[in-house]
Amino acid sequence: MNKLRCVLGLTTILAIALPVLAQQKRVSPHETISARISGKLVTITYGRPYSKDPKGGAIREIWGKLVPWDAAWRMGSDEATTLVTQSALAFGDTTIPAGAYTLYLVPSESGTTKLAFSSAIGGWGIPVDEKHDVARVDVKREPLDPQVDQFTMGIERSGSGGVMKMMWEKTQFSVPFTLAK
Repeated sequence: MNKLRCVLGLTTILAIALPVLAQQKRVSPHETISARISGKLVTITYGRPYSKDPKGGAIREIWGKLVPWDAAWRMGSDEATTLVTQSALAFGDTTIPAGAYTLYLVPSESGTTKLAFSSAIGGWGIPVDEKHDVARVDVKREPLDPQVDQFTMGIERSGSGGVMKMMWEKTQFSVPFTLAK
């Protein structure tokens, strides 16, 4: 148990320190969100790009253009999006152990969109090697109105678990989870 606390503490420090170290390279602001679910903390740190192109100012088409369909996407900008959880999380039949993970999305226009959890943390963008993926889970895709001009993530408490949401442009992706026993 002490080893797990040490690993969680170090990964939390890493998740907080990486954004500070990379600040000079950033175009988009970064945010850390968290929710306490049944006393356990779930935290996500991610970059928040805008629909507006930072170089030319034009409004970009996000899904299928800036973020291609059926390809891994970092879920934000700059450093990889990081999830740190004090408890194992269950996404349907898939359980993610307590710890730190890089999150990325594989959005699909006509198939099933997947949220991936990688044990390769501390990188830039998405993990290069899928062999570090701990799991991939299906996420629900639905239209969003009004649209969101800056990529936004959220963790909403729901019963004994929560719902992780990713919103940008005219689309929302969501996936429910519970604390694993």
